[in-house]
Amino acid sequence: MKFTYLIACTTLISLFACLEAPQAQAQDIEIGKTANFLGMTKPTPIAITGFSGEVASALRFDLTVMGFIDVPPDAAQYILSGSNNGAVQGQLSLGGNVSKSVTPEGNVQGTGGRSVLFSKAYNGATLRAQAHRLADDVVLKITGVNGIAETKIAFKVEHGPASEIYIADFDGHNLQAVTHDNTIVAAPCWVPGRLALYYTSYKLDQPNIFYQNLSTGARHNFAHYPGLNTSPAVSPEGERVAMILSKTGSPDVYVSDAQGSNLKQLTHTPEDESSPCWSPDGKWICYAGKPNERRSLCKVPADGGQIERIPTSGISNPSEPDWSPDGKWIAFTAQMGGFEICVVPAAGGIATPLVAGEDPSWAPNSRTLVFVRRGSNGSRYLSLLDVPTKQVKDASRVSGNASQPSWAR
Repeated sequence: MKFTYLIACTTLISLFACLEAPQAQAQDIEIGKTANFLGMTKPTPIAITGFSGEVASALRFDLTVMGFIDVPPDAAQYILSGSNNGAVQGQLSLGGNVSKSVTPEGNVQGTGGRSVLFSKAYNGATLRAQAHRLADDVVLKITGVNGIAETKIAFKVEHGPASEIYIADFDGHNLQAVTHDNTIVAAPCWVPGRLALYYTSYKLDQPNIFYQNLSTGARHNFAHYPGLNTSPAVSPEGERVAMILSKTGSPDVYVSDAQGSNLKQLTHTPEDESSPCWSPDGKWICYAGKPNERRSLCKVPADGGQIERIPTSGISNPSEPDWSPDGKWIAFTAQMGGFEICVVPAAGGIATPLVAGEDPSWAPNSRTLVFVRRGSNGSRYLSLLDVPTKQVKDASRVSGNASQPSWAR
């Protein structure tokens, strides 16, 4: 079966055209056995054979951060075989032993053959893009869940005192600058299902929130109240924006519609709030607060109401929360000597540290996180974590320090 996959990555329009395709759905992982999701699940063994160069490395990277491990064919549950001579061709088969017989001449030959799950050819794109599509097809066939190899991330890159917003493939390749302001920027956030970002910029000398259409490059100043305007977070349906404003004194959580009107203040505390994020049903906004001078995760109804604390038992100083698309988990940064990526059930409970790092953002599959790691020299770069297996892969490095990633959904 021939599959034609067309993509061009020379402009922002074509780079994000794939976002208009159906997005990966949240994986309905069976979490009755919570420990299995939180780092005790064995990766699925798969043998990747016949590919070379960039295609082979891309397939191994993609499948590793989606819960697989490359093993020899005789130890594999699945076999992904193929080639990339001019275009990518791939065949997915079940692993396991093939029945054998001995010919009269004494030669051993296979008599059973492997069960082929699919066989596809890809063309019309770069070899790397074809490899991403093949990886996503493998994940969909085996798990029934859309893969994430064709998704995008946005993040901040610092070059000395200035910084810019960038976008890239989820693995850090195909890097493109969104801003060219030579100033301080922060906290990019995708509009779900659209080619657009909100972010904070000091372009006009004070921290304002900007909205930018990535297909045209056009942008406008979304929030420019006196004081701090930062940390935009777009609701799942894309119609409302939560943010942190200090227009009345201390930084508080506000929400408005997507055009900036109907502004409503949700918190009224003397302490500072930060890093709002939405529940997938759009009913709650989670944020890092400081009730009673103790850093905690809190949530408030998006239409206003009583603030509730989200317990993170066993972990102190939580910040930078992100709610998983399936609604089951909140990932966050904990500072306990160093920075650690942790997860806690969305209703609160025992928090689990996963890996050293900060700034977590969930992938659309609700199992992979992009986060920031610090090098020994203080440099910062992006890594990806498959939460169930704890497998980590570093994204392609960029010039400068990368931070504050946001995964497109």
